[in-house]
Amino acid sequence: MTSPLPRSINIGVIAAAFAYTSLTFGALLTPTAAEARSNGIFYTVELAQPVAERTTTVAGGVAWICQGTTCVAQKGRSRPLRMCRELQREHGEIAAFTADDKVLEADKLAQCNG
Repeated sequence: MTSPLPRSINIGVIAAAFAYTSLTFGALLTPTAAEARSNGIFYTVELAQPVAERTTTVAGGVAWICQGTTCVAQKGRSRPLRMCRELQREHGEIAAFTADDKVLEADKLAQCNG
């Protein structure tokens, strides 16, 4: 029978995984349009009111990173309107919503905020 890894190695692995995750999410924040596409950012949102501090929120099944009035996220499985509604519940009125460089139409944005 083999013995489990020492506790110090387990903690080190967990710390390395946490650091990698933190760096990955940090790299997604406030990119230019070209950087956004290369980093896998699919959704870009402008909030009507800024968040108080940089936040990570799970809405619509994806992790959103918000700072100021901008939120970004990688592609999820839901339709853009549903993604918009989920984020609106977390952060209030959405001023603009873009999915894959396609702006959500005004009537759909009104439904999102309704």
